[in-house]
Amino acid sequence: MTGIDVVSFVAFFLVVVGISLWKSLREGASRDESDYFLGGRSLSWPIIGISIVAANISSEQMVGMAGSGAAEQGLAVAAWQLMGSVFICLVAITLLPRFLQAGIYTMPEFLEYRYNTLARSIMAIVTVAIYVGVLLTAVLYTGATALEVLLGVPMSTGVWIIGAIGTLYAATGGLKAIAYADLIQGSALLIGGLIVFVLGLSASGGWADFSAANSDKLKLLLFKGHPGYDQLPWYTVFTGMWIVMIYYCGLNQFIVQRNLAAKTLRDGQLGMLFAGALWLLIPFAIVMPGIMAGNLYADELAGKSDAAYPTLIKNLVGPGLRGFIFAAIAGAIISTLASLLNSASTIASIDIFQRLIRPQASDKTVVRLGRILTVTFVVMGCFTAPLLTDGVFTFIQQFQGFIWPGVVAAFLGAFLLPRAPAAAGSVALLLGPVMYAILQILNKEGLFADVLSERVLHLHFLTQVLVCFAIIFATMWIMTFLRPNQTPKKLPVREDIELKTEPIVRVCAAMVVTSVVVMFLIFR
Repeated sequence: MTGIDVVSFVAFFLVVVGISLWKSLREGASRDESDYFLGGRSLSWPIIGISIVAANISSEQMVGMAGSGAAEQGLAVAAWQLMGSVFICLVAITLLPRFLQAGIYTMPEFLEYRYNTLARSIMAIVTVAIYVGVLLTAVLYTGATALEVLLGVPMSTGVWIIGAIGTLYAATGGLKAIAYADLIQGSALLIGGLIVFVLGLSASGGWADFSAANSDKLKLLLFKGHPGYDQLPWYTVFTGMWIVMIYYCGLNQFIVQRNLAAKTLRDGQLGMLFAGALWLLIPFAIVMPGIMAGNLYADELAGKSDAAYPTLIKNLVGPGLRGFIFAAIAGAIISTLASLLNSASTIASIDIFQRLIRPQASDKTVVRLGRILTVTFVVMGCFTAPLLTDGVFTFIQQFQGFIWPGVVAAFLGAFLLPRAPAAAGSVALLLGPVMYAILQILNKEGLFADVLSERVLHLHFLTQVLVCFAIIFATMWIMTFLRPNQTPKKLPVREDIELKTEPIVRVCAAMVVTSVVVMFLIFR
């Protein structure tokens, strides 16, 4: 980078970290559990929306998703984000009011109210394992990959730099510090991404030349015969992907923690819809630039498609602006890392330590433990991140299959099977990883590629998720039929929050969903 790039890069981070810590600590963001873990339940809808985007759109997308776009999947990889826009609207109207009414801190906590302590403990342990072992590690790896391409920072050094900055305000100011940092970083990220799109489009000869040269890659649904069909067949978008989206948008502590911190239901719902609307920009701000990089710099990306996005920036963006976009990317990476750390430490501190180990622990003790765990988790991730390899987006999706079907079945069963016995929740959560592991073994995928000598099944991993969900939910129904609760279990009720969905929320949700349908029709 040039001197002006370095200045703009450093200045960006000083502003982000300084404002977030000042704002959160000035308002008492670390006094008790509600302040530290849920920002005092005081977040407004613009902050919630942009914070969700900043937490979600990180190196997983800017490195992994753009890399998949540059490779064989093309624009189809954006179907994940577009379907997310649809389901975050549905979750905002259906599930969020129920969660806010219960006044919960974490998603595992809800399972205890509906089922029992065992269900809460299982989900807490599995969630922390996935966050720390898969997501946090992947974010550090892809973030370090971006720094390696953009700045020449070695992978082993990059993971520690990212980990240190993310830990700084995640451990110090809690969720409120993260949310205010996200407000700046999320805005910079989207602006920077659209600038990169415009520059890449210009270098590609304009939209007409770009679309003509990439007609096969500018499709949101892939049919048999397309090079990327095996990675994301068209039917999986409408089958197994809905399970993923219900989990990600409505049950994933990493995302939902911001909604639980809303000061009103209206703020929580509009914040989610705002995030869904901003996600509509992702095909243009991230995936298409990845495709452009694959065209313009094919030789540089040979065998390393995950470097597509940072390579495009390095070659096309000029001094000064380059430093700003570098900072926006690094900020998005660190924002996601901080969010993961905060969510993992929240669940570990409240659902595991305070609920199972020391029920009488004070707020001060729990918050202190949350800070200690934040540092511990990032150190673990920094040691394991350099072990990952190219194609990290697929890695992240496949490994989360161990948690998706069981968790979604448990939560949907809580509402759709009101007389389901307490044991049904625990059975769903335990059966999910077991069933998915069996299907992965039979398909020779993921961790189990070498268990069998020959592949027995030919099911896409999203179809495996759907099959798992169907078996689990059928099991819960049978348990309910054989030994139903005599009366539905009562959940806690917060009296200090209005739980009526306003008409403006439904109108905005309809607009976002309609926009997604239009995009699928345009890029069919």
